[in-house]
Amino acid sequence: MVTCMRLLPVIRVITSRALSSTGAAPETAADQEQVTRKAFADVQKERQEQAKHTVLINFPSKINENKLLKYLSLHGKIVNHFFYESYGSHAVVEYLDKESLESLRAGAGIPNARDECIVPFKSRLFTLKCNPELDHTPVLYSKQATRPINELIQKLCTADNIEEQMCTLLDEYQLTDESIRLRFLVSSLISDIATAYFPEATVNPYGSTVNSFGKLGCDLDLFLDLENVERNRPPKIAGPFSTEYLMKRVPSGRVATQRILSVIGECIDHFGPGCTGVQKILNARCPLVRFSHQPAGLQCDLTSDNRIALRSSELLYIYGNFDSRVRALVFTLRCWARVHGITSPIPGAWITNFSLTTMILFFLQKRDSPLIPTLDHLKSLAGKEDKHIIDGNDCTFVSNLNKIKPSKNSETLDVLLSEFLEFYGNFDFSKNCIDIRKGQEQNKPESSPLYIQNPFEQVLNISKNVNQTQMDRFVALARESAWIFQEQLSNPSNKGNQAWGLAALLLPSVSQGIGKSKKKRKRGPASERIKNLLESLKANGKVR
Repeated sequence: MVTCMRLLPVIRVITSRALSSTGAAPETAADQEQVTRKAFADVQKERQEQAKHTVLINFPSKINENKLLKYLSLHGKIVNHFFYESYGSHAVVEYLDKESLESLRAGAGIPNARDECIVPFKSRLFTLKCNPELDHTPVLYSKQATRPINELIQKLCTADNIEEQMCTLLDEYQLTDESIRLRFLVSSLISDIATAYFPEATVNPYGSTVNSFGKLGCDLDLFLDLENVERNRPPKIAGPFSTEYLMKRVPSGRVATQRILSVIGECIDHFGPGCTGVQKILNARCPLVRFSHQPAGLQCDLTSDNRIALRSSELLYIYGNFDSRVRALVFTLRCWARVHGITSPIPGAWITNFSLTTMILFFLQKRDSPLIPTLDHLKSLAGKEDKHIIDGNDCTFVSNLNKIKPSKNSETLDVLLSEFLEFYGNFDFSKNCIDIRKGQEQNKPESSPLYIQNPFEQVLNISKNVNQTQMDRFVALARESAWIFQEQLSNPSNKGNQAWGLAALLLPSVSQGIGKSKKKRKRGPASERIKNLLESLKANGKVR
């Protein structure tokens, strides 16, 4: 049996779906009913509280871990710590309470700079000085990046079956608990800067960091939330007098967002320790400030007027935590697409990770027994507390995962991967658009090569950037990969010393073989080929 691991809310634990190496049906989601699945908002709140008690310490490359922890424990109880490397060695240390953290801050000194002036902004980033005569022992560094693709392929080849390969890839690529803690710490540090101007504001991660599909090393998307400033209006007081703040007025919300981000960007640039390469991209559709947080080794984007993106993050979190097969399939296909140049970290005419993930979700909704519910179904389960209307767009769906009935679908991961490649290798992109709200193909409202309806802003196409050349490459790659994968499924014992199963799909030769031997590789649907294969085996007496 192969156990597929997933990152559950707040702590990283092994649960989930047992996948059979002999083709037996995996456990259904009903078998996981005893697992309490936390709501997205509760997870974020816990992570944010952890971050408030956490510090980031740069230390010499060689140090005695026990003596370091003993020294830091003089200020209070340490509940969590780990080490990692990024422009030097760093320790992330979480104290039990704020008093312990303040004790550490009170004992920290101001650095000396002979030819420069120190900017007196005290953050929760520290540099540890120690006596070079102390004895040193190597510390164990937390993984913060994925292994190179050639090493990943080698590791996949040591698995027993394709399902185990997909779970191995997931475990190698997904954000670790340590990485998530570090990201929320960076968010908290930027919040410290923003609250100097807006005390009621918060800075929260969104996107890949929190939606359960984040890959090690992915960018950190941050949202400057000023809603509390607007929300905290005093109740009306009976009487002849009332008071209100005198505030600046600007022509529009967009102008306000641009001015606020401009000022916060300046502060990050001039006062934020470790923040470099600050760019203020204020005329974009969604204004943002981009910068690098060197101590954390993260590229960060800070926005303020992008509340629909927060709801999209929660929606993906719902799907990612609904069934463990979803994340394993998404991580597998994202890796496959990136290796073959279907997706790219550079903006352009490529399919984005969000578009590809939406395509995968749509495919899972289209199974004979749907593996995940449609967005309309999630909306039908929503209560009053789930109602969200943002800029006139209905962004309502249920937040409580435990209200969603588990899927009856029992398909194994290798079957889902094979069927995905067949599904999109034969999908009529010229006529149909993809809509996860209804889980059904819709007629394309415009002639874009790929049309994926935005689940919330339904008049928008989230894949409008994709051109015909890239669309044709995707379809050709899906067909080529489907052929190779079926060959792998037909000969499960032919492993030898060659890459097999999922590893075979990640080799450069897959995309290089597109368009070759088309007549030889013309086939019917995968279900028919598997049926014919089984009949052939029975005829030869190999299946009883």
